[in-house]
Amino acid sequence: MRSRYTAFVVGLADYLRETWHPATRPAELALDDSPEWVSLQVLSANEGDNRGRNTESDKGQVHFRAIYRTGSGFGYLEENSDFAREQGRWFYVAGDTREGTLKPGRNEPCPCGSGKKYKACCC
Repeated sequence: MRSRYTAFVVGLADYLRETWHPATRPAELALDDSPEWVSLQVLSANEGDNRGRNTESDKGQVHFRAIYRTGSGFGYLEENSDFAREQGRWFYVAGDTREGTLKPGRNEPCPCGSGKKYKACCC
């Protein structure tokens, strides 16, 4: 997941397609209109059966939130992603996404990941 996020940040469309499962991979992937990604938060990740019965599964899920800069502030893309492992390599299969706008308070940490308060960083 982190390597795919990094590929989105630096615009590596070929890598993204290579790590996309062939069954769901798009024929083309243009990143020209991609936002300015600023941080990734992995909220949860699991491999195998959610009930813990199968720890050697070839399926996994990642719930993440990626923060991006907009013209007037910050937005987020949150996704529950499905992955499949084939021949020891993980592939992105599909995800359930939602987007929104972040509205941090003046004294909250800045969404850009600087560690500064929002009022002292990006406002």
